[in-house]
Amino acid sequence: TRCLFPVAVRGSEGLYMVNGPPSFTESAAFQRDSGKNCKAVAFSKDGSLFAWCNGEKVNVVNVTRAELLHSFDLPKTVCLEFSPKNNVLATWQAYATAKDGTAGVPNLQLHDLRTGKCLKSFVQKKLQNWCPCWADDESICARNVNNEVHFFENNNFNTIANKLHLQKVSDFVLSPGAQPTKVAVYVPGSKGAPSFVRLYQYPNFGGPQSALANKSFFKADKVTMLWNKKATAVLVVASTEVDKSGASYYGEQTLHYVAASGESAVVQLPKSGPIYDVAWSPNSVEFCAVYGFMPAKATVFNLKCDPVFDFGTGPRNAAYYSPHGHILVLAGFGNLRGQMEVWDVKNYRLISKPVASDSTYFAWCPDGEHIVTATCAPRLRVGNGYKIWHYTGSVLHSYEVPCDEEMWQVFWQPFLDGVFPERAVKYQAVPSELPRAEPRPAQAYRPPALRNRPVTSSKLHEDEPPQNMKPQLGGIDKPLSKTALKNQRKHEAKKAAKQEAKGDAHQGPAQVKTPQNALQNTVPAVTTGDPEVDKKIKNLKKKLKAIEQLKEQAAAGKQLEKNQVEKIQKEAALLKELEDLELGV
Repeated sequence: TRCLFPVAVRGSEGLYMVNGPPSFTESAAFQRDSGKNCKAVAFSKDGSLFAWCNGEKVNVVNVTRAELLHSFDLPKTVCLEFSPKNNVLATWQAYATAKDGTAGVPNLQLHDLRTGKCLKSFVQKKLQNWCPCWADDESICARNVNNEVHFFENNNFNTIANKLHLQKVSDFVLSPGAQPTKVAVYVPGSKGAPSFVRLYQYPNFGGPQSALANKSFFKADKVTMLWNKKATAVLVVASTEVDKSGASYYGEQTLHYVAASGESAVVQLPKSGPIYDVAWSPNSVEFCAVYGFMPAKATVFNLKCDPVFDFGTGPRNAAYYSPHGHILVLAGFGNLRGQMEVWDVKNYRLISKPVASDSTYFAWCPDGEHIVTATCAPRLRVGNGYKIWHYTGSVLHSYEVPCDEEMWQVFWQPFLDGVFPERAVKYQAVPSELPRAEPRPAQAYRPPALRNRPVTSSKLHEDEPPQNMKPQLGGIDKPLSKTALKNQRKHEAKKAAKQEAKGDAHQGPAQVKTPQNALQNTVPAVTTGDPEVDKKIKNLKKKLKAIEQLKEQAAAGKQLEKNQVEKIQKEAALLKELEDLELGV
């Protein structure tokens, strides 16, 4: 089995790399930096370069050759980012004004990785959206400056090649993939005007008419924009900070679909409540949304925003597609107990349900076979460590830091698409030397008086089961129009009337069909003449009917109370008593 390139680990024990499966030994390709002040780390997109700041310098190494390429004297760097083709390294330090109140020095530096020289320095006061955005081929680079988007071409940062100027551009996202590059921009609403997201194709920015698509909405204090891999559409999660209806503490969210062809729609989510996560499938034709008050629903939609598969409800707040898109993990992290549901999305079949308690981080390995989950500080300061899993639910490697140490970050070395081929989905758990992680389910509190009695279901709700929303073969392929539905109902009503008429002709006018439940509720046809005895017979029948219902519940798997079990045991005596009373008639 090929040994994967490593997982990088950053914490109070220093910065080091661990080889992936099957060895899990510390990587010799990277010499451990034992300093406790490592604040920023980054891999290049193809995983060949690695940069980190140890509180003294920013170092750049070639991981493949274990060779130091550059060392920059930038001790206060807190953010690092490589350009997609490894030509530029961007570094950001916190902006600070001089003691006399004069403007501070530029704090965003762009370094040429071939020569090691600084290409350009900018003043970038905010940490949010600090990094310039590149197109995948680096032909375009863009920055948001004073509500404008400035575009540079071919890494020439001395000349602004283009500007996108709208009323107040708050955010923008460049499309992935090949040219032509598209740009999604968000402008928040003001003075009663709605917020809007517009899609443009670079460099056509000449007014609203040049936009590829436009979607406006009123309920938005902030938005998240997600391009699909093929750059054909954007998903927009619009959020308000306050839910004016008072239904949710987390504000209100809506999900919008905007296609580069100009189409747009609101994605109708069947359950009300927050939208926890939205993820595009790598195939770019489906997306998964996790939404609704707990227990949350998860649904896969197609590009028409129609549901394809509903995973029902469960304790989850995140969705992660594998790099090849053939497996989807639904997980409940943060304030949930860490349950993961691993699904084969080609057949919509559940593969495994492992539990990664107290996890603050989840990531797929680029091979589409392995997963890392981690508990990191400062989110959780106890029990820090990481686990490497196979998606079938087996824990292959586990590491927990000593109790006086902390772990701050864990992440896989990236690889370009196509390096690892897609493999057939396995359902049988792969072998592991570690015991299978099966945490003991938490027991509900039971008062002392109930502790020796049979346990009854104490669920506040029943989870909805998964269901395929695709039309079944041989069934109706498309939803019927209103007219077609009306005609279908008329046809069915006529058919039913004909059958009823036939039945009446066979039975004759005297025979009227009595509903079954009406028969059950009628007074017994035979009476004893003694009202007291009749009353006893009626009560006995009532008790026997209740016993029948209890027996059905027990057969369906429901746990019965002690007094209910005792009732069933009295059935024979009640039947005997009823027989004696009726024979005495």
